[in-house]
Formats: sequence, structure tokens, C-alpha cells
Amino acid sequence: MTKKPEDLRSARWFEPDDLRSMGHRSRAMQMGLTSEDWTGKPVIAIINTWSDLSPCHHHLRDRAEWVKRGILQAGGMPVEMPVHSFSEQFLKPTSMLYRNLGAMEVEETLRAHPIDGAVLMGGCDKSTPALVMGAVSMGLPFIFMPAGAMLRGNYAGQKLGSGTDVWKYWDERRAGNIGKEQWEGVQGGIARSYGTCMTMGTASTMMSIAEGFGLTLPGASSIPAPDAEHKRMAAACGRRAVEMVWEDLTPDKIINPVSTRNASIIAMATGCSTNAIIHLIAMARRAGVDWGLDDLDQVGHEVPVLGNIRPSGAEYLMEDFFYAGGLPALMQELGDKLDLSVITVTGKTLGDCIKGAVNYNKDVIRPLSNPVYHEGSLAVLRGNLAPDGAVIKPAAMDPKFHVHSGPAIVADSYSEMKIIINDPDYPMNPNHVLVLRNAGPQGGPGMPEWGMIPMPQALLKDGHRDMVRLSDARMSGTSYGACVLHVAPEAFIGGPLALIQNGDIIEIDIPNRSISVKISDEEMAVRRAAWITPEPRYERGYGQMFARHVEQADKGCDFDFLTTEFGVPVPEPEIN
Repeated sequence: MTKKPEDLRSARWFEPDDLRSMGHRSRAMQMGLTSEDWTGKPVIAIINTWSDLSPCHHHLRDRAEWVKRGILQAGGMPVEMPVHSFSEQFLKPTSMLYRNLGAMEVEETLRAHPIDGAVLMGGCDKSTPALVMGAVSMGLPFIFMPAGAMLRGNYAGQKLGSGTDVWKYWDERRAGNIGKEQWEGVQGGIARSYGTCMTMGTASTMMSIAEGFGLTLPGASSIPAPDAEHKRMAAACGRRAVEMVWEDLTPDKIINPVSTRNASIIAMATGCSTNAIIHLIAMARRAGVDWGLDDLDQVGHEVPVLGNIRPSGAEYLMEDFFYAGGLPALMQELGDKLDLSVITVTGKTLGDCIKGAVNYNKDVIRPLSNPVYHEGSLAVLRGNLAPDGAVIKPAAMDPKFHVHSGPAIVADSYSEMKIIINDPDYPMNPNHVLVLRNAGPQGGPGMPEWGMIPMPQALLKDGHRDMVRLSDARMSGTSYGACVLHVAPEAFIGGPLALIQNGDIIEIDIPNRSISVKISDEEMAVRRAAWITPEPRYERGYGQMFARHVEQADKGCDFDFLTTEFGVPVPEPEIN
């Protein structure tokens, strides 16, 4: 035990024999507590992202009770504290607009209250990075409790994967191959329980990355939300959070360049979401780790996809991944690609955490000798169209587009793009490149998931199911296809994407990691001189603050004033 009871942060609130602390004790007693609840005990915040409009986290109200049980078992004092809820489905214009707001709320909630440590409860797309970013900036001991994936979907005997099969069946409906009754059957069968998407979308990716960082209990990220083991894991998180406080196991002892590389390797090997790049960079930078697109691309060259899970894989879902051994089994298959010497929230090394892990299905979790895809899930492209980088997911697209050249069809907004893709007679062929701009961090606003542009009806009717689509937007991690995303700098602030015109020839070359438009520097300069800065999306409120301070995709879309290098650490609050 490193800390003594008098060293607890919460003791600053409760222990002094003065007027202010008497007020703290009195108001605690107002809630039915006594000195036995807090004296000499770590106060553990249960940071809960539950809400009635968050289907992915609908079980977290219950799981908080299991976390409390664990905290009490270990001799701590649990306090449940709700924070911003990230409903990927219902939150508009996009949940990404509010990731940084959530991170700020977590950091300030932990700082402003008598808290010694925390259990972070989340798992959907933006909750994991928001929780981790805020808690890392605060610096208290914490453990991440993944929400877990839902059960696999089912309709008419078909195994359905959330998101991935929505896009597939929607294309078939637009092509006239399935009717309303079948579509409604998919609607009712694709999400059968609480929990996050059960494909390797952004939610499962981010929970896996959290475990790759060493921020979860071993195997926690792979447990399905409805499984009884999930409740036991929640209680174990509560017990371990108390121990971490006494050990003074703060995040700076866990997140470092080595664990960041491990997390990136895990991302690539699982067939991760493209969103992972933005969030991983932001999380690393909060910990003072200099990690960027080039680092991730290098990992992508070295690490194959081993998780045969949709959308990169063809058949399996997260439930299958859990039964096959989950993330510890995949880590075992990675062998010496991981550095197993790093410390995790368990207080043990990563090697100790995965010792004895077994791969029970080598089709679900492939060995290095038989990967799903020979390189990592993602690739970073650069060129005169994206000088600060763009991202693509080669493992989830038609290989014939890995090297491609074609004329642009440009839309300045998603509403314009919908007109193009819904016109059955629009003049185009599969060689065209659909370009959507003004959908980045500022242009969206918030960089919405518009990058998986649906296939145009003009091509669907002829049997085509993929083409090159390019934007400064994001796409759902459950998506697939030849989609170039996160083009930086974005069009809205005058990036080269703003200057593209219909008919310009766009070239992508994934093996050589390049993306370019075939126009001269002189022509580009002429167009830039004629470009007019768009009107701001917001003139007041949070949106105005977001636009003023958000960084570009290549830097993780964090607020500039929240990054480590912006200023000295925030001091502890005065208690007077």
C-alpha cells in the first residue's frame, strides 16, 4: 500500500476540523451517510454514460450497482456520477460534435469533487475516447469498464451484423431486390439486446483499444453485454479501482509510447474502424505521447488483420470473437509484435494478463500464418489533395480500387450528394469518384459519419456494389467500401478538397499510400484565389466554441486548449 488514509484526496474535503469540512460532512449525512462511509476509505466515482436515449448503454444503470458492490467489497465508498450520454443513433448533428464536451465534463467532474479514483462506464463510439481523454487529463487512478457488444442479429435464419448489414440490405432495397416486409424484418432483428454494435465497428474497436492500452481488466472488452460474466466483470472493476487508489496507479504509469503502440497494433489486428485513428491520436496526446498518422500507418504496414469479424471479415461477429477467446487470445496470436512488459490497470504486466489465453477458433481469430488481410486494417494516404493525410480501409473494400483513377463528381453538401445518388439516370460509371466536401470538423459541423456515401442508384441497377468515394467526413466503423475519409485539411477551411471541380481526375494508390488530383500547381493557385470562405456554422454557444478550437482530423479533433502542451497542469481546487 503506497497511500495512507490521510493521503487520500477526499480527505481534503472530509477530515479537517474546520467550518468548511463540517459542511461537507453535514451534507453527506443529509444523504443518510455516516463517518463510517468515508473515513479512511477511497471515494470512487462511477462515471456513468447511461441514459434513456442511449440503447448501447441501456444496461449501465444496472451495471453501476454491480460496480458499487465491488467498491464496497474492497472497502471503498462508491458515488455514481452521471455524465454526458453519447447516443450515436439519436444525437444530432453528430455525436462527434460532443466528444470533447464529454471529455471536459469528465475531467472537471473528477477534479471538482472529493474523488480518489474512478470507474469509467462506456463503450459506444465517442464515450470511450471521451471518458479516457478526460480521466487522463485529470490524472486520478481509473479503470475502464466496457459496455460490451449486443447479441448477434438474426432475421430469416441469417446472421445480421449491426450497421454492416443495414448498408448491404439498403442497397439491395434501393436496387429493388428486397421489399418492405423484408426490410422491416431486418429492422426488427438486427439489434436484439442492449449493448454496442456487435461488428468490429467503432464501439468494439475503441473498447479493444482501451484494453490494448492496459486500461481494462483482461478480456473485458470482448464480453457481450447480456452475458452474466459482464456483471462479474463490473464488480471486479469496482474492487480493482479501490486497490489502484492505494497503489497510486495513475494513468501516466500505464499510457506511454509503448502502450500506445500496443493499442495501435491491436486496432490494426482487429480490423478496426477508421474512426479509431482520430480517437487514438487524441487519447495519446492527452497523455503527452507524440503519436500521429505516420506512426499508425507504419503499424498498418507491419500488422495483419487477424480478427475475422465483419466488416473486414466475412462471417463472424463479436459474440463469436468472445467464444473464440476474445482479445487475450488475439494478443497471444500476435506473439512478439506486442511489448508484453508494460503495466496495466491490474498492476501486472500485459504478459501476465494474457498468460494462458487460448484461441478456441482459428477461423475467427486467425494466426499470423493465415491472416484475413496481409496488412493492417487502415492505410494513410497523402498527396496534393490531402497534404495532412487521409484514411482508407483497404481490408473492407473491393481490391480492384486499391489503385484507381477517375473523374470527380462533386457535391458541396450531403443534401446535394443525396440528389446525385438517388437519381437512377445520373450520368456516371463505376470509374467516377464521388466527392463530398464541407463535412469535416468545422464544415459538418462535427465531422459526421457521411463518408460511407451510399452507392448511387444509377450503378446499383447495373449490379455495381462499390466505387471510390472521397470526403473530409468520417464513416461508421460498421461501414465498408472504397471510401477515402478524413481528408485534411478539410474543405471548409480552404483545404485542397475545396478546389476540386467536376471532371478533375483523382488518383489513389494504396500500395504507395498516395492520393492526388491531376491539376497543376498554377491551376490550383488560380482556384484558391477565387475561393470564398464559407459562412460559419455557429455564431454562438458550444458550436461556436467548437469551431474556434477544434483541431483537424490528423491531430485527433481535440480542442487545442485541452492538449497537454497548451499550458501547465490545472491545479487542485482550493477548499475555503
